[in-house]
Amino acid sequence: MGLAGMWVGLELRRRWRSLLVLALLVAVSAGVVLTAVAGARRGASALDRLLAVTAPATLAVLPNQPGFDWDAVRALPGVEAVAEFAVTSFRVDDITPEDYPDGFPMDREAMSAVERPVVLEGRLPDPDRADEVAVTPAFTRSYGVGVGDTVDLRLYAPEQFAAPAPPDVPGGPLVRATVVGTIRSFWFVDQPGALGTVQPSAGLLERYPAQLGLPGFTNVNALVRLTADDPASIAAFRSGLAQVSGRTDIEMFDQVEEAAKARATLGFEAASLLAFAGAALLAATVLVGQAIARHTTAAVADLDVLRALGLERAAALRTAVAAPVLAAGVGVLAGAAAAAAASPLFPLGTAALLEPRPGFAPDPLVLGVGSAVLAALCLGGAVAAAAAALRPGAGGNARPSAVAALAARAGLPVPVLVGLRFALEPGRGRSALPVRPALVGAVGGVLGVLGALTFSAGVADAAAHPERFGQTHRLESFVGFNGEDYLPTGPALTAAIAADPDVLAVVDAPVGVLDTARGAVSTFAYGSTGREPFPTVVLSGRMPQAPDEIALAPRTAAEQDAAVGDTLAVTGTAGSATLRVTGIAFVPYAGHNNYDDGAWLTADGYTALIAGFKFHPLFVALRPGADPEVVAGRLAADVGAALGVGEFPIMVTPPPVEATVIRNVQVLPVALGGFLALLAVGAVGHALATAVRRRRHDVAVLRAFGMTRRQVRTVVVTQATVLAAVGLLLGVPLGVAVGRVVWRLVADITPLQYLAPVAVPALLLAAPVAVLVANALAAPPGRRAARLRIAHVLRAE
Repeated sequence: MGLAGMWVGLELRRRWRSLLVLALLVAVSAGVVLTAVAGARRGASALDRLLAVTAPATLAVLPNQPGFDWDAVRALPGVEAVAEFAVTSFRVDDITPEDYPDGFPMDREAMSAVERPVVLEGRLPDPDRADEVAVTPAFTRSYGVGVGDTVDLRLYAPEQFAAPAPPDVPGGPLVRATVVGTIRSFWFVDQPGALGTVQPSAGLLERYPAQLGLPGFTNVNALVRLTADDPASIAAFRSGLAQVSGRTDIEMFDQVEEAAKARATLGFEAASLLAFAGAALLAATVLVGQAIARHTTAAVADLDVLRALGLERAAALRTAVAAPVLAAGVGVLAGAAAAAAASPLFPLGTAALLEPRPGFAPDPLVLGVGSAVLAALCLGGAVAAAAAALRPGAGGNARPSAVAALAARAGLPVPVLVGLRFALEPGRGRSALPVRPALVGAVGGVLGVLGALTFSAGVADAAAHPERFGQTHRLESFVGFNGEDYLPTGPALTAAIAADPDVLAVVDAPVGVLDTARGAVSTFAYGSTGREPFPTVVLSGRMPQAPDEIALAPRTAAEQDAAVGDTLAVTGTAGSATLRVTGIAFVPYAGHNNYDDGAWLTADGYTALIAGFKFHPLFVALRPGADPEVVAGRLAADVGAALGVGEFPIMVTPPPVEATVIRNVQVLPVALGGFLALLAVGAVGHALATAVRRRRHDVAVLRAFGMTRRQVRTVVVTQATVLAAVGLLLGVPLGVAVGRVVWRLVADITPLQYLAPVAVPALLLAAPVAVLVANALAAPPGRRAARLRIAHVLRAE
């Protein structure tokens, strides 16, 4: 056995507790870092891995037309597969219509040639059977219904589809269906915060066509998979569709663009996890690095006798690093095992909804390469510490602090001067202090906490204010579809709604389609009635005021490559025109669009270009403080009575899905701030304790010259206060700036209306809390310094 082996055995016997603590510190740090990096990689790749195995649709084509000729679409060049789906309804027993969306029974090409979902549990429904369904994971979480359970599907009577208003309570047969599988694809995906859906087999539509509105009453749309998903292929398909259908107003969901948007969200979530891993690595570098350095330098000091007897420097270096490196290696292996065990907890946020293979899935690349890198860092730190301790004249003179010198010239009390020097001067030799890590830790802790709380203030604001997503209304009503109104509309209806004392404004906003050279655009008419103009969120420019003006939603503006002041050639079902873009503004959600996708026209401009409508919604803005539920109930009765139609159909507008997506990224910056706060506590606490231990001779000399125990405590308190002050001076402005930059990045990705967040409580409490924590950390070393045995210390030194 060599000297290094013998030394490790000796160290394990006499310092096994401290080496065990070192191994645990390394294990925790390595586990956190490797888990976060592996989770980031898994989350960032979730969508691409899902698309690779599910034959995703390229486009969702939405003519909303019974009897549409889909065979002509199948014959278009570049079309690989077409899966028709009926836009129809059924209800699931024990689930209210408000909780459960309408079902979309698919034809036989769905779940096979197009959107072939991964099966998370069970199997796919048999397309020859009407009594088998699949569910999405959120459905099982929401209702406790999974594989092997049954659900009752309530269908409608055929005559209900011929009624002027949409069918409400089903009057048709009951189908008791068995849940045979839990599925997921980019189309069959749970939205953030959603309760999940039931997906019936194609056999349900084949067995009960009349009860699902076929033929004649139910619109049929389709998912289309192209052989290529590049812009040129999509543009060629759009042109071919217009030729075979004779229509230019057919809307399409570009699933390629939707995937790109989802990748941006996943990229941000992954970047947040990587930032978290970086913060954990920084904390480990400071805290664990100091522990390794202490073990190594202590071993070098113990080897001084052997070096005096001829032990070579290289041998002394190998011997000194052996025990701490062994402990660190064991810790790295334990951390890698912990990271593997934690893999079922990932991915997080939106990525969790897209993960094709949830469960235990350790990342060999991250665990292998990451473990090697962390082990190399531990080895490098130990070798560097040992080499520095073995260097002749190690710990030479350190540069004095200019701040401390200025304080001395100002005549500050001696305890304050000594505390300043402890905080700002590294010292030399055995009295050297970790001044820089303590300062960096203090700044990083304040920065992290302020940045996290500033970011959280932005999230809280967006979650509490739907208008950040353009949703300025609290109530909505759909009164018509495909050019037919269900009840009397016009000025009488909007006036009846606007008469309610809690209603500020009503916008009668029929939705049609304008065709452009770059695709169809869902377009709203802006006709406001009420005490105030209906509020809209305009990101730049202004709303249209003349028939030849248009405002575009931000995503549509990007797709059309149009900015404020540009012109846009459009074609509608009633005419064509070249419109001037006057603004970039959010629009309401209305079936085939999102809040960042669509356009506004004036009421006259809409009538000149679009005949009829695809959807006919009304949006109701309420006065601040009004209860939407109460107002909705009142309007349902009062407006219905005024129009003589019974109960007026109106509902409370649900919060935007994007608000839930935003909440998914809230936890990571907060956790990052917590880690940096831990770094600050560890670094400052270590600096205070080390100062008392390494400069006990200085303290003893001062005590011998008359310094009291209270003044000794003042030395440590001053040191702690100076570290807190430096952290506040740099950390507060940097933290606010970083929090706002990160929130601005999220606002641009989402998108949403950006307002600079201000964490008022954090700003008010930052200084007192930082000083309080620093002084709490100073209390134990202050007591130890005051109780030093002066004669014993001076004699030993």
